[in-house]
Amino acid sequence: MLKKKFKVLSVVLAVSIAAFSLAGCGKSSSENKSTEKVVNLFTWANYVPDNVIKDFEKKTGIKVNYSNFATNEEMLAKLQAVKGGEYDVIICADYMVQIMGKQKQVLIQPIDKSAIPNYKNIDKAYLGQYFDKTNKYSVPYSLGSEMIVYNPDKVKKDIKGINDLWDPSLKGSEVLLDDPRSVIGMALTKLGYSINETDTAKLAQAKEELTKLRPNVKVFDADTPHTSLINGDTSIGVMWGSQASAAIKGNPKLKIVYPQDGMQFEEDNLIVPVKAPHEKNAETLINFLLDGKESSKVTTSIEYINVNTAAKKYMPQELLNNKAVYVPQEELKKGKHLEDAGSASKEFDSIWSEFKQQ
Repeated sequence: MLKKKFKVLSVVLAVSIAAFSLAGCGKSSSENKSTEKVVNLFTWANYVPDNVIKDFEKKTGIKVNYSNFATNEEMLAKLQAVKGGEYDVIICADYMVQIMGKQKQVLIQPIDKSAIPNYKNIDKAYLGQYFDKTNKYSVPYSLGSEMIVYNPDKVKKDIKGINDLWDPSLKGSEVLLDDPRSVIGMALTKLGYSINETDTAKLAQAKEELTKLRPNVKVFDADTPHTSLINGDTSIGVMWGSQASAAIKGNPKLKIVYPQDGMQFEEDNLIVPVKAPHEKNAETLINFLLDGKESSKVTTSIEYINVNTAAKKYMPQELLNNKAVYVPQEELKKGKHLEDAGSASKEFDSIWSEFKQQ
């Protein structure tokens, strides 16, 4: 009996020592991870150019693990799955910052601006936006703008705005972004409503307008809408500025139009997940991306609107004169930004599904 008691005590003691050792190892592993020379970046493919990544790795010795998503919604689902961990820096759209910032389980952490001295380079015009009024969680990276591009040799109508896309003469000739909020927003704009309208009756009206538009649409393409314009498969389309720039390079005859009823803008932002494993490295990367010279390299590559005041002096003149990349301030002032649609998101998805299947 006494031997058995000692045996049990020995087992208990062994388990206790093992548990203590494992706990110690866990802590050590966690500490080691936070000091790794690694930063996990999550954004769209090619949104941070290779040469900028290489510059960062060479200067800091920190390796960048770059993974990408196709849509903001895909990013959100993955971040929710890992409960705000795994990734260190994410670049995503403005309305997504709004969604993540107001969730009960906040997925992003406040930005320590004192650790990012290049924060001073950000143009104040892009700070304090609706989705994060004090920039508690977000740092502006770039600004995308939707514009109309058309071939004047094939489109004889004088194109001025979104309304013109419904013209019967454009039957079977349009390329639109494969994006429900963008296209449904066009219908809401035509009706004189906000692109963020969630009223059921007004969304039903937008659905009717899309039924009228559908015969004009030949291609849906979120990634390379300019390709169909260049090869002549379509003659007019709505696309982001970088894609419009690519279209003009592919066919200099193409024309860019800033819609008179207002352009849709999307400000993409740098954020840090709440459980980022390499928080300090995340701050180092963000600060690096806000350097004027590096920021100019980003814009030269992705051709979105630059939000960095220190970058302009490094920009090639060709880029400064590019109508697709540098949009006049008056257009920016009347621009429209997507906001979280809340429970109406299901209605948007339903309208979109029916529209594409017509």
